[in-house]
Amino acid sequence: MFQARNLTKRYGRLTALSDVSFSVRPGEVLGLIGPNGSGKTTLFECLGGVLPLDAGSLVRDGRPMTGRERTATLFYLPDAIVPWPAQPVRWALDFTLGFLNGRAHLRDEVVQRLDITPLLDSTIGSLSKGQRKRALLAIGLLMPQPVLLADEPFDGLDLRQSRDVAAALRSYASGGRTMILSIHQLTDAARVCDRFVLLSGGAIRGEGTLDQLSALATARGGAATSDLEEVFLALT
Repeated sequence: MFQARNLTKRYGRLTALSDVSFSVRPGEVLGLIGPNGSGKTTLFECLGGVLPLDAGSLVRDGRPMTGRERTATLFYLPDAIVPWPAQPVRWALDFTLGFLNGRAHLRDEVVQRLDITPLLDSTIGSLSKGQRKRALLAIGLLMPQPVLLADEPFDGLDLRQSRDVAAALRSYASGGRTMILSIHQLTDAARVCDRFVLLSGGAIRGEGTLDQLSALATARGGAATSDLEEVFLALT
């Protein structure tokens, strides 16, 4: 679908991202995996156009994507935001659908899949962390862009909610939507993702399916394992 090539972001002497390169394929769930401080949020903000890059570009069909193309391709859903805190969830859904020309035909389905019908008349500011997460994920899933960047989509969810959200994300990916998810909990990542990008210290340490990353870890002297946590530790 597109490639990130040599993405670099610096804050003075601190290099938050260093020559980050990876590919994104249509209809996949790509997991961005890394510890706190690894550069995941910075990478998402650069991909989403919130932060300017110091070097690198997004490339499609052999040429860099323009700002307009990136805006039309990627929708970035940050973590821990509280937009329109005084407005009800119903208003936020309808406003974003209309203002951003979202997928209105999916509205009722997404509301049901994410179990937010009881929340529609509650203000966003009054929601718990998990409730707000599901409401904002609904907005993300209804947006028209083919690629959804979701930062920590399972944060604040209980086990049942995490499984339901994972099933919903997998379902929409199977229908052609591409997901790039920044995930802290490796159990959630292993459950939902097709491929992984391992990020540590602002640099890519591996990219591929779990089997591919496991083979890479073994080639570097690690023990053979299909456990994502063990593979990550071996490669970072």
